[in-house]
Amino acid sequence: MADSGGGSLWARYKRADSTLIAFSLIGSTLVILSFLALATITLTQLADLPFLIKVATDTRVINSILLTFGAGLTVVFILLLFGTPLAYVLARTHSRVNSLVEALIDIPLVLPHTVAGIMVYLLFMQRGLLGAPFKEIGIVFEDAFPGIVVAMLFVSIPFYVNTVREGFQKVPVHIENVARTLGATRFRAFILIVLPLSARQILNGSVLAWGRAISEFAAVIMIAYYPMIVSTLIYYRFTTGGLRESSAIAFLMILASFSIFLVLRIATRYLGRYDDRV
Repeated sequence: MADSGGGSLWARYKRADSTLIAFSLIGSTLVILSFLALATITLTQLADLPFLIKVATDTRVINSILLTFGAGLTVVFILLLFGTPLAYVLARTHSRVNSLVEALIDIPLVLPHTVAGIMVYLLFMQRGLLGAPFKEIGIVFEDAFPGIVVAMLFVSIPFYVNTVREGFQKVPVHIENVARTLGATRFRAFILIVLPLSARQILNGSVLAWGRAISEFAAVIMIAYYPMIVSTLIYYRFTTGGLRESSAIAFLMILASFSIFLVLRIATRYLGRYDDRV
C-alpha cells in the first residue's frame, strides 16, 4: 500500500512537472522573440562600433535621452502625489461612481495614441480649456517641456492607479480599523500601515507608468514636437538620415532603459521578500 501511495504521488509529480515543461516551451516563444529582436539590433550596432560611439557622444542625442527620462520621472512624481490618494479612495470605497471613475481612468488603454494626442492638444493648446488660463500665468504647453509631461501623464495614469489600487486592496481593512480604534486617524493609519505594506505595488506602478511615459510618441508630437524626446528624435533621424543613424539611437535607448529597469526590478523583488518576512 505504501509503494502504491508513493507511486501515485510520483505520478502526480511527473504530471505536474510535464505541465511546467510544456508551459515553459510555449511561453519561451515570447522570450525568444524578444531575444531575437534585441540580438539583431545589438549585433548590427556592434558591427559598426565607431559610428555607435559617434552617435553616443552626440550632445543632441544625450540631451534627448535625458529629456525623455526627466519628463518620465516628472510624470511619476505627479502620479505619486495625485494618483496615490485616488487609488486609495477607489480601493476603500464601493459606490456606483467608482465604475465611472475607473472607466475614465482606463480610457488611454483603448485609445489610439494619435487620438490621445489630439485630446491632450485640444485641452492644453494656448486656446484650450486648460491651456488658456495656464498661458495667463506664463506656462505654455505647445512645443515645451510641460506639453511633453502632460501627454506622457495622460497615457500613464491607468498603469499607476490600477496597480496601486490593487496593492491597497490587498491590505486588510481590519488592520487599519485596529489602528483607528487605538487612536490613529485614517490618514495616520494610511501613512504608517497602508503605504509600507503597499510599497512593492507602488514601486511596480511607478515603474510601469515611467516605462509607458518614456515610450510615448504620437501623443507627445501632437502637442510638443520640440524639444525632441528620444522617440521623436529617432523618427526625425529615420526620415532624414535613414536606418543607420536612427537604429543607433534606438540601441542606446535600449541600453539605458534596460539598465534602469533591471535595477528597478531587483529593487521590486527585494521589497517582495521584505513583505514576505513581515
